[in-house]
Amino acid sequence: MSDKLLNVLHETAQGLHQAGTMDAVTLWEFDALCLPPAKDYSAAQIKRLRQRGKASQAVFATGLNTSIDGPETGAGPEATEWAVDEAARPG
Repeated sequence: MSDKLLNVLHETAQGLHQAGTMDAVTLWEFDALCLPPAKDYSAAQIKRLRQRGKASQAVFATGLNTSIDGPETGAGPEATEWAVDEAARPG
């Protein structure tokens, strides 16, 4: 789909939302369709970006709304479940 067509459709969707005929969730879904495709980055490129910003892995992951736990760190689902359980525990 061409950028011009996407822009027109997006403006129409925003107008429908402002008129009350399209709910916010549908508009958000439509917004997502209009985003440019995400670029693929290698692990080395991500590391360079993080280091350029002088951020720790944890801070960088938080900024991306993700975590550093997972297959790359050797932590499996059990470790993630444990961390969630610990975070939810009172006191």
